[in-house]
Amino acid sequence: MEKLRVLVVDDESRMRKLVKDFLVKNNYDVIEAADGVEALDIFFEIKDIALIILDIMMAKMDGFQVCKEIREYSKVPIIMLTAKGDERDELLGFELGVDEYISKPFSPKILVARVEALLRRSNAIQTEEVTEIGGIEIDKVAHIVMVDGERVELSYKEFELLGYFIENTGIALSREKILNNVWNYDYFGDARTIDTHVKKLRNKLGNKGEYIKTIWGMGYKFEVES
Repeated sequence: MEKLRVLVVDDESRMRKLVKDFLVKNNYDVIEAADGVEALDIFFEIKDIALIILDIMMAKMDGFQVCKEIREYSKVPIIMLTAKGDERDELLGFELGVDEYISKPFSPKILVARVEALLRRSNAIQTEEVTEIGGIEIDKVAHIVMVDGERVELSYKEFELLGYFIENTGIALSREKILNNVWNYDYFGDARTIDTHVKKLRNKLGNKGEYIKTIWGMGYKFEVES
């Protein structure tokens, strides 16, 4: 299988090396850029970039401007790295088309997991039509869920929510992130919608509903005990 190519953009060489090393170990082809201008040059020269990991604070051109320029021409998945915890920065990034935010310092393993989940959602990684985990079997094409061999009837959003949890197994997900990815960015509902759907989903999954852990003050994490 041909390696997927990731563009890593950060003005800190140490950070680029850290990210590159972990991605290379996971069979990705990595290209580095030290600033926003170089990143744009590379992006428009090389046509098969599958995903971009982009720092915000850089000389010459910041990550927001890079994202804005790329979104004029492409929907390539973008993960933005930030040392800031400013909600306004995150909202601006989402408005410009950022797909994921990861705050520094971060776990490289979590970064790789986010990369893989985002590439699956963008269909860059071809996934099996049927996924099985912990006694739950989900067929995305037929929209069928089986729990311990028994079919479980889910609503459309419950099905999408379960699929999103399974794609991000082991990753803590905020209510806002779930809302943005399952209900889409243009949904202006209340985050409590998530809690209602999670409660119904847990009930329908029976004892497998315990896989959906509550992260108090944040959101949820899907985790199957070994």
